[in-house]
Amino acid sequence: MASDATDYSVGFEPADRMARDRDSIRRRFWGKLKKVIARIPFAEDLVAAYYCAFDKETPRHVQVALLGALAYFILPFDFLPDVMPVLGFTDDAAVLATAIRMVASHITPDHHAAARAALARLAADEDIDPEKDEMVG
Repeated sequence: MASDATDYSVGFEPADRMARDRDSIRRRFWGKLKKVIARIPFAEDLVAAYYCAFDKETPRHVQVALLGALAYFILPFDFLPDVMPVLGFTDDAAVLATAIRMVASHITPDHHAAARAALARLAADEDIDPEKDEMVG
């Protein structure tokens, strides 16, 4: 029986590399979110996924899936450029939705509460320091 050597990650190599660098994601996530928050309807889910990915109680395989989706979101280039009206974030939303579906039971009400609080701070034009964020360890 021949083994399946198909590489299903083709096209996602930059996101895969970035997902291995948790500190880079932490630093770049909030800046990108602040720039695009008015244009994305899935902000709470995105931020809840962020908090779940960095929660010490989250299993490693869940963290890896979510970090990959977050890395794809913050990449400066992707399949559909984020500057395109309406369509720009559909690929980001699809990647995030897929990751969330895979690990939904691990994204807790606490992650969503932290996401709502962070979005309220952003709406009040407050900066979020990922090094001092109480939900991220």
